[in-house]
Amino acid sequence: MGNEDDEIREQDRFLPIANVARIMKRALPENAKVAKDAKECVQECVSEFISFVTSEASDRCQKEKRKTINGEDILWAMESLGFDSYGETLKLYLHKYNLREVMFLVKY
Repeated sequence: MGNEDDEIREQDRFLPIANVARIMKRALPENAKVAKDAKECVQECVSEFISFVTSEASDRCQKEKRKTINGEDILWAMESLGFDSYGETLKLYLHKYNLREVMFLVKY
């Protein structure tokens, strides 16, 4: 067993439960409730999913001798891992994000 310094704290491994709960509530009717165990399950799943996709993108960057993962790397990882159906939505979001960044730079 590793000592405490080797262990990753839960709050460093998972997305904040409040953020997960807020996203879940947006998808439900206003009067719906979400049990604590459901929130925790989704928290663990989405955190693992993010790690999975990020790891794939990181592998690509290492092969290309780059240190920074960018949006295109995430899109590539999603497609590489078989999540093609999310590709168009993510491309649209990335495009809008990049436009917003350009507008911010032009403004300042």
